[in-house]
Amino acid sequence: MDIRSSAEKLIRQAVDKGDIAGASILVLIDGSEVLYADAGMRDMENKVPMSRDTIFRLYSQTKPVTAAAAILLASMGVIDLSADIADYLPEFSKQYVWKDGKKVPVSRRITVRDLLNMTSGLPYPFEGHPSGEKSGEVFRKTTRSLYEGEPVTTRRFCEMMAEVPCCFEPGSEFQYGVGADLIGGIIDRVSGMSFGKFLHTYFLDPLDMSDTDFYVPKEKQARLAKVYEYGKDGLIENKTDNLSMRYMRDIRPAFESGGAGLCSTLDDYAKFAGMLLNGGVHEGRRIMPEYAVEYLIRGGIAPELRRYLWQGWDWMRGYGYGNFMRVCEDENMTTLFSSKGEYGWDGWLGTFFSNEPKHGMTFLFGVQQTGIGMAGTLTRKLKNLVMSEFA
Repeated sequence: MDIRSSAEKLIRQAVDKGDIAGASILVLIDGSEVLYADAGMRDMENKVPMSRDTIFRLYSQTKPVTAAAAILLASMGVIDLSADIADYLPEFSKQYVWKDGKKVPVSRRITVRDLLNMTSGLPYPFEGHPSGEKSGEVFRKTTRSLYEGEPVTTRRFCEMMAEVPCCFEPGSEFQYGVGADLIGGIIDRVSGMSFGKFLHTYFLDPLDMSDTDFYVPKEKQARLAKVYEYGKDGLIENKTDNLSMRYMRDIRPAFESGGAGLCSTLDDYAKFAGMLLNGGVHEGRRIMPEYAVEYLIRGGIAPELRRYLWQGWDWMRGYGYGNFMRVCEDENMTTLFSSKGEYGWDGWLGTFFSNEPKHGMTFLFGVQQTGIGMAGTLTRKLKNLVMSEFA
């Protein structure tokens, strides 16, 4: 059985089991396509099959693009990665941490690098801790504003997050949180243009990523995959506005989320991934300085903080983290077929991005399944299959 048939079979098995509605995979080596496969539906109710031009909500797979934008600005001398974030977001002039049952001033200020490494202590919403609950209030207000009242802007989101105390002293732990959204806010302030305009000017337009944006216009809405979750009788559509992202993405948002906002296709994202693999060059045009790319994909959190990463995602043992991406540091520890230096990230709905510099390989997976679910198992099976064939 050839690799395409094998990949299709794995996706079809997941569809038949009810693990996913549909999915697609794209693999390139040295910029040339070696595999594309899909199976299942992007719209079960209307029986619309998964296809090459399907648009996916990236959620956290937005983050590597945001990191690239920040590192590009650092290479221009516009952003200092060691600077206090209040230098760019003055609403953070006062910073607090929740400690021993009360809110107290931080002993070490949050830096831009803390945001990129997820060591700021500023969390996504979660219950059982005052910081997580306060973050939840910010996102609930932002979500309500999608449909009523004045929309919360990127700037206003940052101002509201400045009222959230850190869960721990900045730099002392790893915790997945709003770092990328605040980086988007910094870029919005320092670049002289909106965050979305900056991405278009320096990345999306030069890379010809014409299907990538913070919204999906009317003429492309039919290509946007529906989101599914597990119900008692099988998969059901979940019209989720998770993390304040409007489900249909049919209106250009006031809040351009650097952590969750972009939509894209596999082919579009492959252009961004390929640019990184090619040292910052796309079709002969330099997008990023070569050393900036090297810095971007190097990782960053201290070794003693990796245990916090592995506590959240046990399958990522052997990986470090930095600039909003996992980075393989010890392939002897991984459960995923990977080589040292592999990097990438995934999204809340299961989309997955991996670059393997040792093999010149880009691996992309598209799916829309709430909370990743069983799509994570399929992704790892496909990655191992591809590595066995091409590495």
